[in-house]
Amino acid sequence: MSALPTWETFHESVQGVNKARNQDRCLVLGAGTAEDPLILTVADGHGSAAYPRSHFGAQYATDLFAHRAFEFATSVAQRDRAGWRGRLRDYARIGLPERLVRDWQGKVLGHWERHPTPDEDPASPGAILRLYGSTLIGAVLTPDLFVAWQLGDGELTVVDDDGRVRLPLAPARAELGDETASLCTRHAWQLVRVHWEPLPDPARAPRLLALSTDGLSKSFVSDDGFTEFAAGLHRRLAERGLSGVAEDIPRWLEEASRHSGDDTTLALARRPVAGADGDTAGGGADETAGRAADGAVGENVGSVTDETAGGAVAEGFGGAAGEAAEKVAEEPGNSPRDPRIHDEETGRP
Repeated sequence: MSALPTWETFHESVQGVNKARNQDRCLVLGAGTAEDPLILTVADGHGSAAYPRSHFGAQYATDLFAHRAFEFATSVAQRDRAGWRGRLRDYARIGLPERLVRDWQGKVLGHWERHPTPDEDPASPGAILRLYGSTLIGAVLTPDLFVAWQLGDGELTVVDDDGRVRLPLAPARAELGDETASLCTRHAWQLVRVHWEPLPDPARAPRLLALSTDGLSKSFVSDDGFTEFAAGLHRRLAERGLSGVAEDIPRWLEEASRHSGDDTTLALARRPVAGADGDTAGGGADETAGRAADGAVGENVGSVTDETAGGAVAEGFGGAAGEAAEKVAEEPGNSPRDPRIHDEETGRP
């Protein structure tokens, strides 16, 4: 089994201009090796008056996901029995979401028992859970497996080695409005979307993996604008390396927050390629990044990343939040072809 290069990571969260408190949380751990798996997660507490404790809910979500994800990655590393892949895939699809939601709900109810308040008087456990409502996106990368989970809105964005941008956990159906699936939703584990992608060759591993709350995507007037931002970010990282872009990313998130009015959070992992990237070889952008810039997203990729902070991107930031549809999870069935599960190994749901 070939090992992937150590991943470079970054995470940042910016409070929304219209928010009294940042309800988002994020966490990045590990290097992507078998002994030290890469774990990324972001959570978006709902934050409105109906969810006054959602910042706690988001924090519990990221912490608990990191714990369960490490357990999962350990199982991957210790596989030595026939049929391991099928069993792990079933656990990723069903067992882990069930355990994670159960963990979160227990943590929330325990917090309420320790810290009740007179002005919040829920009549049932379900009403208590609602006070803490949060979305969740999480991903695990080992040297030969990439698995991700999503409940609610936000984006999991992948840039492949050839510069292609994809959103493997985007729901099949989008709805207008602010409703989204949540950890406080009844039967929440059934709404978790799962991406399963074996990595038999290091060259097939993503070059860039980014998890973001919807405060980022809502700042663009179109889905294409968000995709161009991701492609442009990949190109700049290839040109300058993470160290050359890290100071710029918070400015871009602040600009996004000004347009969306929402907390904006980004957690990313980048797989450098020795001798190709600007920070590893001392040169310019590699050929892959150039193809992505010139062919996949057009001439305005550079402006998406360079001019975003100045608000000069016609197709990027500047749209009202309401112009971007909120993504909601579709109620799943029990069929083996459950639309919430994407299996890269077979190329079909």
